[in-house]
Amino acid sequence: MKKLLLLCICTAFTFSAKAQTEDKKWNVGLNGGIIQYNGDLGRDWYQTDKASYGFVGVSVSRYLWDFLDVNATYSRGTLGYDSGTTGFKSDFSAVGLNLRWNLINQKYAIRPYVFGGIGAILFDRQLNFHKEKIDTAFPTVGGGINIRLTPELTLNLQETFMYTNNDSRDGVVSGKKDDYLMHTAGLSYSFGKKKDADNDGVSDSKDKCPDTPAGVSVDKNGCPVDKDNDGVADYLDACPDVAGSVMMNGCPDKDNDGVADVNDRCPDVAGTVALKGCPDSDNDGVADLDDKCPSTKAGTKVDASGCALDNDKDGVNNEEDRCPDNFGPVSLKGCPDTDGDGVADIDDRCPTVKGTIVNKGCPEIAKQDAVRITYIASKLFFENNSDKLKVASLVLLDELTTILNKYEGANLFIDGHTDSNGSDDFNMVLSQKRTNSVRSYMIGKGISESRITATGFGESKPVADNKTSLGRAKNRRVELKINY
Repeated sequence: MKKLLLLCICTAFTFSAKAQTEDKKWNVGLNGGIIQYNGDLGRDWYQTDKASYGFVGVSVSRYLWDFLDVNATYSRGTLGYDSGTTGFKSDFSAVGLNLRWNLINQKYAIRPYVFGGIGAILFDRQLNFHKEKIDTAFPTVGGGINIRLTPELTLNLQETFMYTNNDSRDGVVSGKKDDYLMHTAGLSYSFGKKKDADNDGVSDSKDKCPDTPAGVSVDKNGCPVDKDNDGVADYLDACPDVAGSVMMNGCPDKDNDGVADVNDRCPDVAGTVALKGCPDSDNDGVADLDDKCPSTKAGTKVDASGCALDNDKDGVNNEEDRCPDNFGPVSLKGCPDTDGDGVADIDDRCPTVKGTIVNKGCPEIAKQDAVRITYIASKLFFENNSDKLKVASLVLLDELTTILNKYEGANLFIDGHTDSNGSDDFNMVLSQKRTNSVRSYMIGKGISESRITATGFGESKPVADNKTSLGRAKNRRVELKINY
């Protein structure tokens, strides 16, 4: 009986959960079904050749979340077992409380679920009258499926397994505790008042735009209609049928000049707001569309022919000449290139030595010098756990100074690394101090401090396995890089 009650509870709970929503949080249901016994007398779960016992019930449930409901039930019926030679039978009344987890959300018409709960069963007739008439059912577990027939009405099918605390309802005092399986079907109805603060026909629980002004057409999410999907609602869109931008009140601006195409005198060419979207190449306040001399800037000094002055006569007028007082080619905007390497002197880090554009006018670093720099880096050593350079390393740094002096425009980058022995903070500080020692020595040898960058990385960039002595030795290193 106790298990029967639990079954009823679960069944009712199932009915209410499916149709319930955030708007319709309350649900009532009617249900019924068949109870089968499993205990000391035998087992008729899923058997069709034994006597059948049924029940009816009612339920009240409450929506908690899209996937979770709570349900209270009352059931009335008969449970028992009849093997032909032995058996029992008893009427019962039951109450229960369950929680159910829906496996998919409420937008689907068919929703499977699982549940669990507790209950109590009051038996009307007992085989052993000295026993108490109430059993507890814990746990009650099971699963089922809800099928939405209408927005309010739901059909439920459910299987409930009930495990009781009593072993004597079947007349056998000591042995297996009495368990029950309930096969349930029912209908339930959900009700509640939909909240719609902005009266747009979409409930607050689903309304993504709850403050829509009165009278504005909205979509299924409660947001103002935006036919052209440009992020500006139609009721605010100056061009509701053509996608535009928020800045342009929903109108397009093809040339992105800040003037909507509907107001732009030159919609295909970027211009200024003051000139209604038209450009003014010479900045004289007259749009090119109306300007007879569109290439002369306002206020520019001109010669007798009306052309802009060119002081150095290099074919580049003063307004465009980066070096207006020095003759230079047009390709370099009027600036000279003393060493003829294609880099103007004002940009050339090595103006008297022919170099490359990539190296900002400085020559490529010779391969043998690059190889030597790598070798020098591999032979820089310090006193143990110290940033003091060993004497042998100073000779190599003097050689490095000589190489740097050959490439006056080049910069030196000093990267210091340690192995994993010691703490991270200690290694980081030690690597920085060591690179600073190298930098200080180079500055002392006459290399400009602006040309040298020293960075300590601690143990963060190993090149070998720190678990071996050879690997740790490789990780304790200084790397030297020279470039422009």
